[in-house]
Amino acid sequence: QVQLVESGGGSVQAGGSLRLSCMFSPSELKGMGWFRQAPGKEREGVGCIYSGSGNTYYADSVKGRFTITRDNSKNTVYLQMNSLKPEDTAMYYCATGWWSAGQCLINYQNNYYGQGTQVTVSS
Repeated sequence: QVQLVESGGGSVQAGGSLRLSCMFSPSELKGMGWFRQAPGKEREGVGCIYSGSGNTYYADSVKGRFTITRDNSKNTVYLQMNSLKPEDTAMYYCATGWWSAGQCLINYQNNYYGQGTQVTVSS
């Protein structure tokens, strides 16, 4: 059973930065990703990184502002979020899944998710 534990959420003013962390055990599946869900909205993929190739993918809404990285020695993946906007406010979830190439931003039913960490951006 994959376990994912997120940390690093909080409240920040627009234009600020936060870094989220996710520790996974015992191992990831095809890659690691970050999803988010705002109240009344569906869960959406934000960014992901494949374990083999290291290829990364981002939602258009965060390209150029968010960066996903990993530290394999620590079984940890990070999401650096810069130039935050109020519309980035959401619960952020770490995820792993059996993703084919380029499919890691899709909210598959068989994805594994952590408990989430709240990010709130005020204007």
